[in-house]
Amino acid sequence: MTTSNSSRPQTERADQTRARILDAALVEFSSNGLAGARTERIAEAAGVNKALIYYYFQGKDDLYAAALESVAARISAASMQVLALECSAGERLLRFTLNHFDRIYSQTVFQNLMQQEMIRFRKGESNVISPLVEKLFRPLGEKMFGVAVEGIRSGELIPVESSQVMYAVLGPNVFYFLSAPMMRLIGVETDPFAPSALRFRRKAAIEYLGQALFVDRDYGAAVAARVLESMPMSEAPDTQSAGPMSIAEPMHQPLGEGMGRGGSGPH
Repeated sequence: MTTSNSSRPQTERADQTRARILDAALVEFSSNGLAGARTERIAEAAGVNKALIYYYFQGKDDLYAAALESVAARISAASMQVLALECSAGERLLRFTLNHFDRIYSQTVFQNLMQQEMIRFRKGESNVISPLVEKLFRPLGEKMFGVAVEGIRSGELIPVESSQVMYAVLGPNVFYFLSAPMMRLIGVETDPFAPSALRFRRKAAIEYLGQALFVDRDYGAAVAARVLESMPMSEAPDTQSAGPMSIAEPMHQPLGEGMGRGGSGPH
């Protein structure tokens, strides 16, 4: 019993050290990519000796995979929680939409890493996205697809092909961020990433879905209003991020996210 009790603080310290290394690695890899990242900078940011990184991880590639999985697991778990709420399928989808919108503008470390991985994947290079798809993203995509099917079968949502509901939910969010530079140029948005603009757009998106997806539009409007009231926009973005990114910044743009029945799931 004494040995067990004495080893607990040591284990907790080790877990905290590993977590600090992962947090520092997320920022470094997000900013510089796998090739450009330096373990010296990661160690300095984490407040540890560089040798300690190799105590917890086999090398830079192993650290990169662990860092990406750690943030992807948190994102996936939060999204799953939204889709498992005890409310109607339509309301869960609207809540998921807001969660997704807020993540794009606030969790840019995750978005950057996923973008880099998708580039590596498309080039046929070694990547860590494939195992994450099976472990995290496919279950999330299947859960979202199931919620869409539930809403359609119950008569709450309009009778359309189920995967189209998912594209309708995620697509407007993604397009808003990807199109931001062009919208600024043509004068539709003066500053798409200003808090007031983000607040307006997320509200408009949910109100639109309340009218477009629900069979009863009055009911859909009421659901949208309830969701917006209960999920105000956070004023504080992810402290690890440098603000929303756009398609004008190739290494840091948010991913196009969406999934059909055979896709890899939302990121």
